[in-house]
Amino acid sequence: MSEVPTLINDLALILIVAGAVTLIFKKLKQPLVLGYIMAGFIVSPHMPYTMSVIDRTDIKTWADIGVMFLLFSLGLDFSFKKIIKMGITPVITTLTIIFAMMTLGIVVGHGFGWNRMDCIFLGGMLAMSSTTIIYKAFTDMGLRQQKFAGPVMSVLILEDVLAIVMMVMLSALASGANPDGGEMIGSVMKIGFFLVLWFVVGIFAVPLFLRLTRKLINNETLLIVSLGLCCLMAVVSTKVGFSSAFGAFVMGSILAETIEAGKIEKLVAPVKDLFGAIFFVSVGMLVDPKIIVSYAVPIGALVLTILVGQAVFGTFGFLIGGQSLKSAMRCGFSMAQIGEFSFIIASLGVSLKVTGEFLYPVVVAVSVITTFLTPYMIRFSVPCYGVLELRLPKTWIRALNNITLSHPSTAPKGNWHSLIAQMARITLIYSILSIAAIALMFTFFLPFVRHLMPGMHWWANGICGVLTIMIIAPFLRAIVMKKNHSEEFRALWGESRSNRLPLLVTIFVRIVIASAFVFYICNYLTRFTNALLLTIAVAIVLVMILSRRLKKQSILMERLFVQNLRSRDIEQQVLGLKKPLYEGHLLDRDIHISDIDVPENSTWAGHSLADLRLSNRFGVHVSSILRGHQRINIPGGDNIIFPGDRLQVIGSDAQLASLHAAIDGDIVPDDPDIEKREMRLSQIVIDRHSPFVGKTLPETGIRDLYNCMVVGREEGKENLSMVSPTYRLRLGDIVWIVGEEASIQSLTLANSGSVEAVKR
Repeated sequence: MSEVPTLINDLALILIVAGAVTLIFKKLKQPLVLGYIMAGFIVSPHMPYTMSVIDRTDIKTWADIGVMFLLFSLGLDFSFKKIIKMGITPVITTLTIIFAMMTLGIVVGHGFGWNRMDCIFLGGMLAMSSTTIIYKAFTDMGLRQQKFAGPVMSVLILEDVLAIVMMVMLSALASGANPDGGEMIGSVMKIGFFLVLWFVVGIFAVPLFLRLTRKLINNETLLIVSLGLCCLMAVVSTKVGFSSAFGAFVMGSILAETIEAGKIEKLVAPVKDLFGAIFFVSVGMLVDPKIIVSYAVPIGALVLTILVGQAVFGTFGFLIGGQSLKSAMRCGFSMAQIGEFSFIIASLGVSLKVTGEFLYPVVVAVSVITTFLTPYMIRFSVPCYGVLELRLPKTWIRALNNITLSHPSTAPKGNWHSLIAQMARITLIYSILSIAAIALMFTFFLPFVRHLMPGMHWWANGICGVLTIMIIAPFLRAIVMKKNHSEEFRALWGESRSNRLPLLVTIFVRIVIASAFVFYICNYLTRFTNALLLTIAVAIVLVMILSRRLKKQSILMERLFVQNLRSRDIEQQVLGLKKPLYEGHLLDRDIHISDIDVPENSTWAGHSLADLRLSNRFGVHVSSILRGHQRINIPGGDNIIFPGDRLQVIGSDAQLASLHAAIDGDIVPDDPDIEKREMRLSQIVIDRHSPFVGKTLPETGIRDLYNCMVVGREEGKENLSMVSPTYRLRLGDIVWIVGEEASIQSLTLANSGSVEAVKR
């Protein structure tokens, strides 16, 4: 008999222990993340009284996959457009919190005499609040519908994005002995370059691919294709010097703009949960009780730093972001914990061997403690605000409520500002695409052509150069010509003669940029003089400008990109799934709109809105019912509620919280004897003892008295014949029935003429 592989043994141990522990944590209403960490501690070598994982290398590999899929799922719930629509408010808040918490972490680390890299990584860990834990806490406490939850989730999304950037920056910082400002700026530019490149190419190619193969894709193939794209981008990301997790996040954010995003998110969820669980278990395996005991004082200090730091600086960040004092305090206190990204940053420090072995278990211990305290911090924010309201002068309260750095400017943007911004954005994007195309052609295609044409390098160079210029020609033409016929350009041209020279200068500068690309290609592949090369480059660019074919190609490419970018929004508008326009206005007042999901086992299902009397009971108004791909706006009292419906409800925080608690409480209880209620197919024979002889089905009471159903009568044929309600049962009839086990037994006894059945 062959032995079971070590990996299977370890995986079985991890999943069994994790399953048992998480059931206990679920019963105790604690976050499952803590259960996974506890399970990891139980199966770790640091726990001598239990079985432990044998091969930690394989588990580390699975944990890395878990991180990748966690960030892929995060990307699916993220949208670059969503960040842009948020405006500057959450950006100000996020940067304030991250800067303040990083500074606190570095100061505390230096206070304990830890080395420089330990302090820097510690600052990064303390700056990242846990999206998973906060989302779970809001759900468990029924706070997701309240007004302050929206700004918190917006900031958490931005923190997650900046955490990805921070990981790249920390990797760059750890790779050099003394990285200077130039290296840091270069790292940021590298991140920006590849983000723009991947996003633009991804939005152009991935939705187009999914659209062309939509008729061939089912759930199984969509899952495989999505995970394949995730792994492909992870490989590409590692090849250019980033982490696989960063690439997975980028691919998730690209797929988030497709129509299939919602379906992909549901399909990937089980995979993410499995590998994510293994990751958090691997985190728990690194918890060493000896280190925790030795570093009890730093752990306590870090917990206090997070609680007080987030309460103070988190509140301040939300205040200058435009929130009222009460809302800002509720937001800031909610973020007083660290979680998954702190573990990921700690793992990065361990893998790069730049942090001490003590730091990982210390951070895990801090995360466990702050996670336990999260619900209490959320509840503590309201009485804390009450104390401040009583102690501080009203003028101070009024001033704090009006602190903000994010008031929108009422002055309209000028034509020059708008035109230059658009030209700069277009030039940047198309320059990045051109650079990427040139790099790919010179890296892969040029050596290939030279290999095919040995001894004819000049011809190989010429073929590569011509093809490269043809590929980037639409991009270069767009750099020069885009926005030259826009409303802003025409307005400025006709507004004043003094504007015409600067406008011509903008065209000239873009011609120079486009010519520089052609000049570089020619200079790299030929040995002509610079003057001749410059003349050739300018001539080629002028031909591009005059080419109508290139103009059509450029326009078609841009239209396809915009269509792909807006495909999900278009689908939601067509299907009526976008939230109403007045929602944004209501968010600025005491009442706001929120989504309430009707559970599948809700007692409300099957009742009309008139029967439920939500307005009278809770003071709320149902503005829409979302059912699958159907939207019912301004529903009437006769509209029936179905399981799985999503109600868009308008009300205050208190009203919505009361409604949420009621709908979560009005649940059909689980049937404890559900196994005994399984339906069986059986038969009875009508003999001389049967009381059913000569009776019709209604007269026998088989349905009403015995809770069974007659499905047919056997006549010696392959198929059963239906039993008419007027048919009278005869001796020897074989009747097939369906019912529960107990009901069939009772009916069988009655058919045999048993006295016990008659007594029943």
